[in-house]
Amino acid sequence: MILNLDTESNKKLAIWGIVVVCLVSIVLRFWGLGRFNIFVFDEVYYAKFANNYLTNTQFFNSHPPLSQYLIAIGIWIGDRLPIGQDTTNTLTGSLHSTFSYRWINALFGSLIPPLVAALAYQLNQRFSYAFLAALFISLDGLFLVDSRYALNNIFLIFFGLLGQLLVLLASRNSERLYRLIMLCAGISFGASGACKWNGLSFLFGIFILIAIAKIWKLIESDRQSSIVTNSLFDQLASIRLIELVFSLIIIPIIIYSLLWIPHLIQNPTPNFIDVQWSILNYHEQVGNGAGIHPYCANWYTWPLLMRPLAYYFTEYKPNYYYDVHAMGNPLLWWLALAAIFGLIWLIIKNSWLIIDRLRIKNTISASIPALNINYISVPLFIVVNYVINLLPWVKVTRCLFIYHYMGAVLFASMGLAWFVDICLRSSDKLWQAAGLTTIFSIAGAFVFWLPIYLGLSIEKTDLHYRLWDFWIFNWI
Repeated sequence: MILNLDTESNKKLAIWGIVVVCLVSIVLRFWGLGRFNIFVFDEVYYAKFANNYLTNTQFFNSHPPLSQYLIAIGIWIGDRLPIGQDTTNTLTGSLHSTFSYRWINALFGSLIPPLVAALAYQLNQRFSYAFLAALFISLDGLFLVDSRYALNNIFLIFFGLLGQLLVLLASRNSERLYRLIMLCAGISFGASGACKWNGLSFLFGIFILIAIAKIWKLIESDRQSSIVTNSLFDQLASIRLIELVFSLIIIPIIIYSLLWIPHLIQNPTPNFIDVQWSILNYHEQVGNGAGIHPYCANWYTWPLLMRPLAYYFTEYKPNYYYDVHAMGNPLLWWLALAAIFGLIWLIIKNSWLIIDRLRIKNTISASIPALNINYISVPLFIVVNYVINLLPWVKVTRCLFIYHYMGAVLFASMGLAWFVDICLRSSDKLWQAAGLTTIFSIAGAFVFWLPIYLGLSIEKTDLHYRLWDFWIFNWI
């Protein structure tokens, strides 16, 4: 029996599912946010830099400033809220509550699942796929952990995703709204790059997909036929060259530059050009290996979770610990990696089908059905974005950490959600069972590892079970 997920009742159920996923994500990100009255991992930089903006203290920042602006705004607002004031410290250089410099990250992190759902829906107009994509990213531990502390990765993911979503939305609207939405997309991409330079990977992914779509439309125009029924290609191919240059090149450059102004007013030297070189030189001089940092992890170790990163660890009584590990959901990450290989295989397979059809000299016969949108557009969109978020790190020689994989694993989890959605729609009960088993297994793994995502009290043996390699346990 085919499970019909496109009935009105199931669509409403999927929408409610997305709402529930978002609400649970908010609770998990805000619960106990101020518990650890200490800097957690790189809060020693970002929270302190944010406070420097509030106190007009000069400093050098090895990344663009937007994420620290946002944390500074969070501090200013948080200090005036009637909640979260019970735990304070002066670690930033001023007296602030831990809640004040963390809550803005929790807010942006809570917005990632609905953004993923919206982007997934734009790919194939299926609420079931949107729900699964949102569910899987909400069940990832690394996204949860990075949303709970004053770090900067969540911001670049948010703005990068928002930019891609806006590009896909633009062509579905009227001419007037099209230009406005494309302008907003350019602003979002510029903001992503102003958090970290690797935030521009989301923009580069869109460039590649637009190029592929336009090349394909030229081929179709030359053939005077439609071999592929693909609204995504139509959407991306419809972006005019002037909009591409203005909204997706000029506007991001302008926004990136403008966002430096507050920093440069406070820190006039080095100037705008020199500070870019200073950032580049700083990262080029950072070495690699355990001597630099015990949690350095080369790019090829990330998908297999070979080197999780301990953000915070303390023994608060004999054999009992508080441990916060920046660690993905193992089942989600491993299955998502397998999904990427599956998508690559589908792209290659369907590419050969397209080539075979192009060999026909005359117009494609109406008796030959167009290829299914799902087996071309979604795999291509996901794989291109996965590769463009991972490939730049291959040549980087400085010490890298597992959180650099966040952009790539987000799209890999969307790929897994796509396969699970297909399984649930299959007429084969075994495939349906496989889809449901995948969902509940990933959810179970998330619950199992939740204590080291939230930093709950955990006994040494239980901690060891979750950090399954002795060498990981011995490092912390």
